[in-house]
Amino acid sequence: SRELFVLTYGALVAQLCKDYEKDEDVNTCLDRMGYGIGIRLIEDFLARSAVKKCRSYSETADMIAQVAFKMYLGVTPSVSCSSAAGNEFSLILDKNPLVDFVEELPAERASLCYCNLLCGVIRGALEMVHLAAEVTFLQDKLKGDAVTEIGIVFLKNTEDKKHKRN
Repeated sequence: SRELFVLTYGALVAQLCKDYEKDEDVNTCLDRMGYGIGIRLIEDFLARSAVKKCRSYSETADMIAQVAFKMYLGVTPSVSCSSAAGNEFSLILDKNPLVDFVEELPAERASLCYCNLLCGVIRGALEMVHLAAEVTFLQDKLKGDAVTEIGIVFLKNTEDKKHKRN
């Protein structure tokens, strides 16, 4: 459940901080864990949401924000396109439930990307529907930014690449 996940997420990050000295290693571990969750979560998402196949990157970004985030975290980020090519989007969260119980990051953990698990989840889920993407945090309220912003850059449609080879 969403509540249990939010309550235990801080303990997970705290344990990883004990296990790894470098923030970069914690960030990588969170991304890798999220990726594993995303490749499994997509089946649940598709079954529960009964969504149709998206026809564009814009539709995909909207689906992530309006359906997936709402379904799993109870929030709906706003979406903005940040490229003329139409393959770069930002998900802007005014409220991030993963940080509800976090005041601030310790000074010695300034480069920690506390919610990096979300990037991995999105990347893993997209890959399972044949969309390669780079997903990164662009802004973070825990680091003093006004909002939390996740950037998604769609790299290529892996399904299209397969069809071109055949």
